[in-house]
Amino acid sequence: MNYLYSYYILINVFAFALFGADKFRAKAKDWRVPEAVLLFFGFIGGALGNLLAMFVFRHKTHKLKFALLLPLFLVLQGAVALCLYKGIITF
Repeated sequence: MNYLYSYYILINVFAFALFGADKFRAKAKDWRVPEAVLLFFGFIGGALGNLLAMFVFRHKTHKLKFALLLPLFLVLQGAVALCLYKGIITF
C-alpha cells in the first residue's frame, strides 16, 4: 500500500509541474505540452495536481474539457481509493 501512496504523491507533483511548465511555455510562446498529455496524467492519478495547478497558474480554466474531465477523474480516483481502503479491490 505504501507504493500506492508514493505513486499518488509523485504523479500529482509531476502533473502539477507539467501544468506549470505548459503555462510558462504559453507565456514564452514556446513549444507547448499537448492537452492530451495533460489530461492523460490527470486520468492516471494526477487529477488533484492538475486541478490545483489550474487555479494556481490560472491555466486552462476556461477550457470545458478540463473543467469537466479533471473533476470527474478526481471523483473516479476517490472511488477507487475508497474501494481499496474497504477491501473491495485488492492487489
